[in-house]
Amino acid sequence: MSMTVGIKITTSEQALRLNRIAEKYPYDIWVHARSGQADAKSTLGIMLLTIENDVKLVTSDDADTAELEKEIEEFIVR
Repeated sequence: MSMTVGIKITTSEQALRLNRIAEKYPYDIWVHARSGQADAKSTLGIMLLTIENDVKLVTSDDADTAELEKEIEEFIVR
């Protein structure tokens, strides 16, 4: 099951935290913004894209995202 959620990152510390969370999972996790996309396992990619407002976190189709969703709750925009 894949996951697509809106996220908000406002500090470099949050970007590093999201990166550390993403690195724990064996599947692809992407940060999508209007200007492009980056691997969430890339700290620089997260920092470059999350300065935009409309940012989404996207996982691969075959990923079990239940634990990931719990860990990123603080970043999810509802």
